[in-house]
Amino acid sequence: MRAIAVTPAIKQVSIIDQPEPGISSPTDVKLRMIEAGICGTDKEICAFEYGTPPVGSEHLVIGHESLGEVIEVGAAVTRVRVGDLVVPMVRRPCPHRHCMACLSGRQDFCFTGDFTERGIKQQHGFMAQYIVDDEIYMVPVPQELRDVAVLVEPLTIAEKALIQVWDVQQRLPWRCPTEPGKAQAHCRRAAVLGAGPVGLLGAMALVNSGFDTYVYARESVPNPKAEVLTMIGAKYVSAETASVDDFAHQVGNVDLVYEATGASRLAFDMIQRLGTNGIFVFTGVPGRKGPVEVDTDLMMRNLVLKNQVVFGTVNAGRNAFERSILDIGIFTKRWPRAVKSLITGRFPMEAHRELLVGGASGIKNVIQLN
Repeated sequence: MRAIAVTPAIKQVSIIDQPEPGISSPTDVKLRMIEAGICGTDKEICAFEYGTPPVGSEHLVIGHESLGEVIEVGAAVTRVRVGDLVVPMVRRPCPHRHCMACLSGRQDFCFTGDFTERGIKQQHGFMAQYIVDDEIYMVPVPQELRDVAVLVEPLTIAEKALIQVWDVQQRLPWRCPTEPGKAQAHCRRAAVLGAGPVGLLGAMALVNSGFDTYVYARESVPNPKAEVLTMIGAKYVSAETASVDDFAHQVGNVDLVYEATGASRLAFDMIQRLGTNGIFVFTGVPGRKGPVEVDTDLMMRNLVLKNQVVFGTVNAGRNAFERSILDIGIFTKRWPRAVKSLITGRFPMEAHRELLVGGASGIKNVIQLN
């Protein structure tokens, strides 16, 4: 079968031939991979900033945003059946018996750091024509979501964040006030930093959860991302015409910041403008750059005196995948044109170089694998 892989030793990105995998365990599931989305992580791996092949392999098959169809199952499989569409989860647990997170099936919170990740760290990914994995990592997707299911994995970042946000904010009265006979008004304000796929999907999740949502990004208007946000009722603010101060003033008391840029300077400028009882969520992983000057006294005062919370989130557990699938279904009914607009184009495997290391633009490009 064919797969798209990196060979770090010679810094090569190419289509390779490798043996088609087969079922070897009663709980194995074999997928015919339909498509894989391209994200910043894939591009960074193809720039050889990181990415680790499996032990004994010179290459790493990349890809972690995907959709597949079940074509064969082991004798003990009960979660899925032949013909089902599934999105495979990405992270696999560490081997240590003292890691309670991995032992509990929550390897997204692994304590040891010795987890593996398909397409990223020590396990081949999903940009291949076929894969085999245990049924425990398969999340079924309704057939009607086939055209947009490749967006499930990137949405899990926001879903995992929101699960934690709702848990944290049980610490205080956080319901919106309601008046009998009137629709519930927005009373919580969210600021999204970045309008890439993670930021746009995060904005959809926030609007759907009742937040008055503002997105701050570099591109001037008009642009396709701003149009998507207008469709869903969010507000787009361009960094070309508004400073961080201007943006924060437009939002008002910022209840939640969802950072989706990996730009630490912007993030720490914005964290100083987080509102009372607010939560700041980091999702980006910046590269190593020069130091950034930060007013640590102001940040510490705000964190203490305003009861603020800061956390980071990466990868996701089954609960976030299942929530993501439910919400993608809601989004497609609520904003069908906006959701479809997130996928810029679908391309054959032969276009991989332009998409992964070239100048391809757009919101979410997708590689068709079969």
